[in-house]
Amino acid sequence: MTEEVFNQVDPITMMAQAETIDFLSHHLDGYDDDEEHIANAILYAMNTNPLAGGFILLFRDEQKIIGAVVMNKTGMDGYIPANTVVYLAVHKDYRGKGQGKKLLKRAMQLTKGDIAIHIKKDQPTDFLTREIGFENEYLELRYHAK
Repeated sequence: MTEEVFNQVDPITMMAQAETIDFLSHHLDGYDDDEEHIANAILYAMNTNPLAGGFILLFRDEQKIIGAVVMNKTGMDGYIPANTVVYLAVHKDYRGKGQGKKLLKRAMQLTKGDIAIHIKKDQPTDFLTREIGFENEYLELRYHAK
């Protein structure tokens, strides 16, 4: 298994971006984000503004993506976490083998500052994040403007 990290210094290639978007759109079970939204999060991670940016972390088996994280900086360190995991996914054939934990722990090593992650309750990710040390401090409510 190999890893790739893309950020402001080492930006993602168009080919890797397309591959990452395709991977996430097929392996974010329970989430149905549009490819356009995934692309926007990736582009934001490549932003060179010091208050923005982030990174993309890919785990590969041979050439095949088996896990991906898109981390975005919030620019709001102190009053909300400095970073947020926008996307975290493991290929369905590699789930239940510790890849999600390895992926998230590696993303945490690459991140400076606090990290927020939004997950659906009672999903496998809920157990994984709590096991690593994430805590449920707040209840988030959303209003969707029409």
